[in-house]
Amino acid sequence: MKKNLLTRFIIIIVVTLLALTVIFWPGRKPTAQDFTAAGVNNILRQNINLGLDLRGGSELVMQVQVQDYLKRVTENVYNGVQQAAREQGYEIKEARPEINGDSYRVVVVVNDASKIQEMRDNLPRRVNDFSPNDWTSSASGNTITWEMTDRAKTDLGLRATQDALKIIDTRINALGVTEPTLQSHGSANSHQILLQMPGIDDPERIKALIVGESRLELMKVVGASNPSPITTYPTEEAAKASLGGTVPPNRRVLPYDERNEPTAAGGAPKQPGQPSSWVVVESPAVVDGGELRTAEAVSGNPAGGDDAYQINFTLKPTGAQKFGSWTAANVGAYMAVVLNDHVKSAPYIKQQITDTGQISGNFTKDSAGDLALTLRSGALPAKIVYLQERTVGPSLGADSIRAGVTASLVGLALVVLTMLVYYRWSGVNAVVALLLNTVLTLAALILFDAVLTLPGIAGIILGIGMAVDSNVLIFERIREELLSGKTVPSAIDVGFDRAFVTIIDTHVTTIVSSLFLFVFGTGPIRGFAVTLVLGLLANLFTAVYVSRTIFMWEMNHKQAKHGRVETLSI
Repeated sequence: MKKNLLTRFIIIIVVTLLALTVIFWPGRKPTAQDFTAAGVNNILRQNINLGLDLRGGSELVMQVQVQDYLKRVTENVYNGVQQAAREQGYEIKEARPEINGDSYRVVVVVNDASKIQEMRDNLPRRVNDFSPNDWTSSASGNTITWEMTDRAKTDLGLRATQDALKIIDTRINALGVTEPTLQSHGSANSHQILLQMPGIDDPERIKALIVGESRLELMKVVGASNPSPITTYPTEEAAKASLGGTVPPNRRVLPYDERNEPTAAGGAPKQPGQPSSWVVVESPAVVDGGELRTAEAVSGNPAGGDDAYQINFTLKPTGAQKFGSWTAANVGAYMAVVLNDHVKSAPYIKQQITDTGQISGNFTKDSAGDLALTLRSGALPAKIVYLQERTVGPSLGADSIRAGVTASLVGLALVVLTMLVYYRWSGVNAVVALLLNTVLTLAALILFDAVLTLPGIAGIILGIGMAVDSNVLIFERIREELLSGKTVPSAIDVGFDRAFVTIIDTHVTTIVSSLFLFVFGTGPIRGFAVTLVLGLLANLFTAVYVSRTIFMWEMNHKQAKHGRVETLSI
């Protein structure tokens, strides 16, 4: 008996010390001040990951504009069909994408109507991402029409939202935002994303980074080659006029944003957003951002300076192979480095280039770093718009913690008083178990790096109530056994054994309900579920194991002092 009791006490002491070590890590000795509302508040803020409502920060609700994504898919199919037709020797009179509301079509008019069925069968096989299951085809006269199916629109929209989630997650984590919450929001068809950023009270830079475009393309400049200067045009209309007034499918007219530097005569630098010239480039791009492996911001000026940065990038093996073959065949030509439909630089090709390149321009250290980050994370599949923004100040978060902690301590004090008055000395047993339950719950929150929210504090309070309920079940069962004539040790054993089944039943059903809240709930609701489950698991240890150990010690102590135990203060 004594050996079993000693083992139990060692386990309880070890668990308690480990929990206190986790709470007060890295080794700071607890003081009396730590057990006040202000002290607990300070511990929570230092050691526990606090949610947006407690720490303060920003919350954004954004929406992926999947229509832009579906439009781009349609245009890619349109370009692919044209290229495949040329490669197969089919003569096309006219081809055009038709986008009208929620309808996405590709229309092809051919010269030879006898080739209609052959083209319907052959062209889709030679176009990337042109799945026959995603498009329905129809023919009328010498016209073929491919239309995107409703199922494809739904699937592609969901894919665009999930891709946006992954890219935003990469950008936010790389920026170092602590414990962000990023998840889908609303119904699946709403294509909304919720982002909560604790500790961020000025979200403007992050908002700009999230929606920042990073479409990188390496394209050939149409015109003269080295040593002749690059062919530029003063206006967009002049560039189009060089193409006969209409831009063909294999050409694009883009603004050329030269570096924002003073002129040789000492004039003022060009204002941003005002391209000084336009260039004509070949389409499609030789290599695009999908082939990018990494991008880093580096200083481009040996003398340093915050405005002397550029971005060096490297390509994946497949992109490097294509780029190397193209540059080898175009030595002396000008290559446009196009970022978000703007030519940032247009160097001429001195020799074959394989997997490295450079983007120069008017970059500061921060702007170059942010651009390199967006390039590394990849381009967003579609435009992002903000639907809602909410900012919680740190002082309001501190007030929420203070109110929650005060409510917890007041509730705990009232429960302790009730247990002591109603169950007398046995109430001390319940109080010890209750305090240990709270300590273990806080330690588990820190150990598992869980995020504590205001509803999470409510979960802790509810866990305290469940812990009290477990002790009440046990004590009332012991009382019934004593009234039936059983001895005190026998009543304690039977009371714990019979109450155990009921405790397990109530805890399991509550944990299952909490799991549903965690799986299907949003951030704050999930925080409530997490703290409640941790409190219930801790209670299974404290209400059953710890409380019974205390009763065992009490029986052992009284038997050693008085022999037979006749009464129990309960």
